[in-house]
Amino acid sequence: MVTHVPAEAPGDERGALLSFVEEQRGGIRRAVLGLTEEQAASRPTVSELSLSGLIKHVAEVELQWLRLAQQQPNPKQRTRGTWAEGFRLAGDETVPGMLEFWASVAKETEAFIRSVPSLDDTFPLPPAPWFPKDGEVSMRWMLLHLIRETARHAGHADIIRESLDGKGAFDLVALEQGGGA
Repeated sequence: MVTHVPAEAPGDERGALLSFVEEQRGGIRRAVLGLTEEQAASRPTVSELSLSGLIKHVAEVELQWLRLAQQQPNPKQRTRGTWAEGFRLAGDETVPGMLEFWASVAKETEAFIRSVPSLDDTFPLPPAPWFPKDGEVSMRWMLLHLIRETARHAGHADIIRESLDGKGAFDLVALEQGGGA
């Protein structure tokens, strides 16, 4: 399991925000501890969501926001026609592979955020019915959005994991730390 914890200096807003994003990433990563690929892909609730699909989704969403902020194209950008594919592993995709991909995105997110002159710097939003026309957001807004998005899905991951084997967040923290659960 790849873990990346941003360095945080006291009073450093960037470090604090990056730490909150990382904390939520950790909740999702821990949700697949000790599971097989089949268990991670299962949908034990009435929802269409699976743990492996959530990992893929949050990794791709973070990459999308990073590319928007960098004002670079995103080769993994989803369309209306490919949206559902972003919630399930396909072909040779695996949970460890998705976790590695997500870790690389997280590392790039941190490096980018640490390199921008100010969290007040803005970037344009793409045309979409849910964004204001000619809208812009700040780097700070993007980080807060990533915290919100990742936390929402960490909650989904908690419910799915508990539905699979009854393990909750505290059990998974203990398991991650070698204490078993």
